[in-house]
Amino acid sequence: MDPLYYPKTFGMEVSAQDVNSSSLINVTENQTLPSLSMPKNVHTVLTPIIYLLVCAIGLSGNTLVIYVVLRYAKMKTVTNIYILNLAVADVLFMLGLPFLATQNAISYWPFGSFWCRLVMTVDGINQFTSIFCLTVMSMDRYLAVVHPIKSTRWRRPRVAKLISTTVWTCSFLVVLPVIIFSDVQEHLHTCNMNWPEPVNIWSAAFIIYTSVLGFFGPLLVICLCYLLIVIKVKSSGLRVGSTRRRRSERKVTRMVVIIVVVFVLCWLPFYILNIVNLISTLPEEPGLLGVYFFVVVLSYANSCANPILYGFLSDNFKQSFQKVLCLRKGNGVEDGDPTKHRQENSSRLQEAMLTQRNTEFNGHMQTSKV
Repeated sequence: MDPLYYPKTFGMEVSAQDVNSSSLINVTENQTLPSLSMPKNVHTVLTPIIYLLVCAIGLSGNTLVIYVVLRYAKMKTVTNIYILNLAVADVLFMLGLPFLATQNAISYWPFGSFWCRLVMTVDGINQFTSIFCLTVMSMDRYLAVVHPIKSTRWRRPRVAKLISTTVWTCSFLVVLPVIIFSDVQEHLHTCNMNWPEPVNIWSAAFIIYTSVLGFFGPLLVICLCYLLIVIKVKSSGLRVGSTRRRRSERKVTRMVVIIVVVFVLCWLPFYILNIVNLISTLPEEPGLLGVYFFVVVLSYANSCANPILYGFLSDNFKQSFQKVLCLRKGNGVEDGDPTKHRQENSSRLQEAMLTQRNTEFNGHMQTSKV
């Protein structure tokens, strides 16, 4: 059987690639791995349990992120607007898991053609939105660190919202093949891609298409942004702005870098597995099933990791989480009064005024703090 395309089926003959995942994983996993025997209790019990657990953690964590960004005025910064869109993408990404868990448990798709196409489309859109948001965040970091004064004209919440809308639009356009070809397979009664002939060419082309646009291309842009940041920092020291501002920019940049690194660690194994299998057919070994299952779960785990990273890497996120979860009493600054530190002493007042002057443009507050 052609290793690039496997129909989705569940039963004693189910293969490793039949372990469901998101729509794009759903597409590629059914097209890449050789047939492997899979114990029935794994795909009917263990897989749905793990998917539902990941779904619960991812939904609760990212819903909390969305709430605090919308609730507190101090959280409405440029960086946090991109984080908000990333959290929305993760939430929608998680919403497809119960459907996939159900298909694993009962061995067929019971929700009909419309829901099949909808679930795969929404999952695909948000998979691309995640990497596109990280790319935009990295470009924003480049502007904030390398061009802190000139970029204030563009680094404003209103512009960030417009860019976010563009990101979602681009994601929708990229997944048009999913919208067109996803459907319930007639004979297998499972939700998958129904490619026209020649099937192997279409499926291989789609794997390359999604890998380039949905991972390696954006990753190249991200790496270029941080390379330019490093070059600029080493060459000039970036002495523009106050010490307090530079410290804030470093914290935000570090957080974005770590989020990107975690994303790459979670998704790179999956894309490598697909690319390797395009070059040479993977051996039919039972051990490969465990590797494949781990790779798929790892990609979903990224959506659970992001809220945890925000809590550890951003003081404002951490404090906001604690307020919402009633882990600490409010200190009267729930709305993020940006002048709360200016009256501590005269030196801090002067530094705050200098920071504000360097980071405001036409009445807009600084947008790097998270």
